[in-house]
Amino acid sequence: MTAPTRDRYRIIIVGGGVVGLFTSYHLARAGAGPILVVERGFLSSGASGRNGGGVRQQWETRATVRLAREAVGEYRRFGREFGLNPYFRQGGYLFLAESPSEAERLRAVHAIVASEGLPSRLLRPEDVARIAPDVARDRVIAASYLASDGTLYPFPVLWGLYERVRALGVEVLLGVEAAGVVRTEGRAGGIVTASGPIAAERVVNAAGGWSAEFSRRAGLEPANAPTRHEILATEPVRPFLDPMVIRLSDGLYVSQTMRGELVGGRTMPHPPGTAGGMSTSVDLLPAMARSLVDLLPRTAPLRILRAWSGYYDDSPDGLPIIGEDPRLPGFVQANGFGGHGFMLAPASTRRVAQAVLGERSDLDPATFGPARFLDPDRPSTPERLQPG
Repeated sequence: MTAPTRDRYRIIIVGGGVVGLFTSYHLARAGAGPILVVERGFLSSGASGRNGGGVRQQWETRATVRLAREAVGEYRRFGREFGLNPYFRQGGYLFLAESPSEAERLRAVHAIVASEGLPSRLLRPEDVARIAPDVARDRVIAASYLASDGTLYPFPVLWGLYERVRALGVEVLLGVEAAGVVRTEGRAGGIVTASGPIAAERVVNAAGGWSAEFSRRAGLEPANAPTRHEILATEPVRPFLDPMVIRLSDGLYVSQTMRGELVGGRTMPHPPGTAGGMSTSVDLLPAMARSLVDLLPRTAPLRILRAWSGYYDDSPDGLPIIGEDPRLPGFVQANGFGGHGFMLAPASTRRVAQAVLGERSDLDPATFGPARFLDPDRPSTPERLQPG
């Protein structure tokens, strides 16, 4: 579908990725229609179709741990609820520390995660050998591990959501870009497209890497900014790696799919913004090869099959931006997830839907709300456990 069936909706969601589709699902289940989702590209063209599929519950912020724990439960039930199997494999997440400061960070994370009732474990190098025997441990001084973290395939999630929300009456327009926001009596009153305006009572900004740009189109200065991140996949080999492994020193993360491919990436020095496009840089392959072989020496002979990139949507404090923007009533932010929109989407979008409907949420607005960036004196405890 490329044209709306009506000229007015109750809610318009800008962005047809996992955050936008899950938000429309929760709203449709609440009977909040008519609902329109507009996506500038094709289904899975943004970060939702370009990520490594990691789902973890190890975070530095209690509220994020709780959202992630809820999301894990939702993904475990996804196949039964949506009819497509995302192959959610709970092989664990293994964080590696190579310096005393990194080890201290992991100890602090472990304390928070364990206090939330999750069986996180602090490991010594010899313990790492039992969980991931092929990981080089010469520089590892500590690690943290949570067995119920895991990985999934993003595409069945998107396809399942897409089919289910349309069955619930949500209209999804692909290849339609929101060029701006209609303002009606000081409120967001719809969006502008190339075919003309479409009216709505609420507009949700779930545009991922383009959410900052869409905020500007609404006349608002965004706090978040997109940053390109790169990822690759090797040829398949016999399974040998159960957990997702993350090395704090360089942001390297890698996991093995059920088909045997190794999928991973690492931090690369890209400036904020979307001007560079979603291409692969010439520096990724040698940098990733050095990092991957350093971590997993047995990968040295492997060939790289493909590489790609997508956008993290980074907020200043590393936490999502969820809630109505006080500068424009009726305009709800659902962005700033960094590289973790997919892993938090099932739970966080339930709170986005509550914000759209004006319902009370268990999320502290001082922690997640858009207004937090309007206070120059606000205390900030940034969530820095970002890779993977």
